[in-house]
Amino acid sequence: MREQAVPEARVIPLHGEQGRNGAHRAAQAAVATAQRKSQAGNDRQDLSPVRVVRRPVAQDPVQPEPSAAELASQAMPAWEERLADLLAFLRRRASGDYQIDEFGFDREFADHLVMPTLRPLYERWFRVETLGMSNVPAEGGALLVANHSGVLPIDAMMTTVALRDHHPAGRHLRMLGADLLFRTPMLGSIARKAGHTLACNPDAERLLNSDELVGVWPEGYKGVGKPFKDRYKLQRFGRGGFVSAAMRTGVPIIPCSIVGAEEIFPMVADLKPLARLFGLPYFPITPTFPLLGPLGMVPLPSKWYIEFGEPIRTDRYDPADAEDPMLVFNITDQVRETIQQTLYSLLSQRRNAFTG
Repeated sequence: MREQAVPEARVIPLHGEQGRNGAHRAAQAAVATAQRKSQAGNDRQDLSPVRVVRRPVAQDPVQPEPSAAELASQAMPAWEERLADLLAFLRRRASGDYQIDEFGFDREFADHLVMPTLRPLYERWFRVETLGMSNVPAEGGALLVANHSGVLPIDAMMTTVALRDHHPAGRHLRMLGADLLFRTPMLGSIARKAGHTLACNPDAERLLNSDELVGVWPEGYKGVGKPFKDRYKLQRFGRGGFVSAAMRTGVPIIPCSIVGAEEIFPMVADLKPLARLFGLPYFPITPTFPLLGPLGMVPLPSKWYIEFGEPIRTDRYDPADAEDPMLVFNITDQVRETIQQTLYSLLSQRRNAFTG
């Protein structure tokens, strides 16, 4: 039995060659459509809303609005401010709203009446310059020791202005004065109110123990009343009572050298008979006094320098050492020599007594 040949199957295209091309184009179109859809999807994703995060902006702290009184104070001229301050001071005086210490020191009186009276002399007439202000402690007791000259004790008054106006702590200087000052009508009362007291050890030690800055001029009348030919030559410093007071209280001693005061009233002679007649330690004759009468009492405008030296410590001694006369004498001589050498140094740098 013969096997029948199976005819080979033929694939007959539906559309012939045109069909094949159309299918290819259809496939390409389908791919392009898919790409467009994908791109559109990406575009839609890109076009989705963006969340913007805002960072808080740092702002300056809110400053309180100035009060009416502060605005008025800022707009007030200097002279009006001083006048308002003076009127407030007078009201407190009238009402008794002020304090004084056991020595009679009235701080408001010193700041509002005494200092304003002395400042024009200090700033414009003598044009005082200070050196070594940092050597004066800002707090606690200390004893300032200075040379004395000039017929009238103007050097002491200028030193008080220097410390009150130019020391960082604005310290009041409590001066130890001669008994003649406190016996003089009006001057004695003003001196007490300005914070000064009699030059004696008990008062000095009480002030130093109260953390006050105390000033002493050990030459006394010998220094302030010496003739012009002996200018800037220190006289004897007494028995060293100021050193004993410093040793008993353990406070530092600040040497202070003042140049310029010798020239304000050049004393060429001393009329002792007139001095005894008026109960004065000396009666000065200067180129202008008594020749020009009251005008001769105007000090000459010399240029001043005040230098505060390095402190000399006394806290290393026992209070009982203040009774040792040799030790007291040695420390006194050290203070005196320090002031004298500083005077020579300042004078060597000064070109002219009136221009500096």
